Order: sequence, then structure tokens, then C-alpha cells
Amino acid sequence: MTGKDGPGHLQHPLFARAFSRAVGGMDRRGATEHRRRILAGLQGSVVEIGAGAGSSFSLYPPAVTHVLALEPDDYLRAVADKAAGSASVPVTVVAGAAERIPAETGSADAVVASLVLCSVADQAAVLAEIRRVLRPGGSLAYYEHVRSARPLLARAEDVLTPVWGRFMGGCHLNRDTLAAITAAGFRVQDNERFGFAVQRLNPPMAHILGTATSPGPPD
Repeated sequence: MTGKDGPGHLQHPLFARAFSRAVGGMDRRGATEHRRRILAGLQGSVVEIGAGAGSSFSLYPPAVTHVLALEPDDYLRAVADKAAGSASVPVTVVAGAAERIPAETGSADAVVASLVLCSVADQAAVLAEIRRVLRPGGSLAYYEHVRSARPLLARAEDVLTPVWGRFMGGCHLNRDTLAAITAAGFRVQDNERFGFAVQRLNPPMAHILGTATSPGPPD
């Protein structure tokens, strides 16, 4: 079933509303600075997948000439569209998912993935699509939560993920996203792993942020 502006299976209305209310607190606790760090060196034409509420839009540096922002959820896309009006650079918000980026092969200088690779159905397919749209030498700028390095906590994340994902927009608690990025052929330039509590009463979760270079579209 397909909604008016996006695939029905990518609509998560309850989660979308909860996320749009909670993201401000998460940003104040440090997520804004995390996003700012991955965006700081970008330039030219950028694709942002899973733009959510548009929290990154005001953080893009002047060297970025345009951002194509994809958001499949109708509610979050409407919020992001409003945020685009006060963005620091030109931003076009469109209905779209990371599995099918509406951009020409090799046309993007950078792709931004901020707290989205946890929720895509197939990380390998999405990373291949990101490679498709990036020019050779283009950057993947990422900020994601990942599986814990602590064995007991990691096991708990494995057990909780099937139920968690049903209520949290398809989010997986237990993905090794850095391994997926390297397996897709990207060359990691810098990567930082750290704990971050997204809300005041939440325990810290493992996160990574960094940049990786694409060798160009897959053969």
C-alpha cells in the first residue's frame, strides 16, 4: 500500500510525532554538536537521507551549494519542510527513501546519514545506493548509534531489537554500521566511537561519527 507521498510501509505516525517532540532535547544534550562536526567540511552538492525533522539544516557550512533532503515519513517531512525555510543553505525536501535516491549517478559531492542507518531495512542496499550517487572521492558523513562493545549489553540489544523496532520506526539497536560501511567499499577517513544518552534518563548508547570516502559508483 502506498500513501499519498511515500510508501505506506515507511509511515510511522506515532513514532514520527514522538521523535519530533523529543529531538529538541536530544539536540540540546549534544546531538547538535555531533551533527555540526560531520557537516563542517562538506561542500558542493549534498544528499541527506532520512532528514527527519530537519535538525541538520541550519548547520550546513556556506561551501554547500544545495542539499537534497529525503524523508519518507509524511509527518516528519512536513516538519522538515518548515525547517528548510530557515536553513543556512538552499535545501529541497522531497518524499523519498535511502533505497532509491532521486539523484543521478555520480552527481553528489557528499551524502549525510544522521541516525538513519539504524532503521533502513537493508544497510548493504542503502550503502550501495549511496555509492551510486556519490562521485569518486565523494564523502559519506555519518552519525549513528551502533551495537554495544559490552557483551552483556550487546546481547540485550539483540534480544530487544525485534520488539523495539516495531515501536521505534524500524530502528535496530544492534547494528555494526561501521563494518557495513567498510564492507560496502568506503574508505573510512576518521571515526570516533563514544557513549551518548539521547534523553536525560536514558542509559548511554554506543555511537559513531565520522567520514568515509567513496571509490565511486559500484560497477
